[in-house]
Amino acid sequence: MLIFRWLATLLILASALSFAFYLGTGKQSYKRLGFLLFKWTVIAGLAFFAVMLVGRVI
Repeated sequence: MLIFRWLATLLILASALSFAFYLGTGKQSYKRLGFLLFKWTVIAGLAFFAVMLVGRVI
């Protein structure tokens, strides 16, 4: 569980940093990277809640 929390935290921080770089430089590559990292953050969050749900059911 701790791994999922750290993974989600690091992914959201990296996404925010990427968007900050995009705002500072205007390069589209940082924006794409930010959206990609945000997508993986959502996937990691869904996996975390799926593991919690399976743990409660079983």
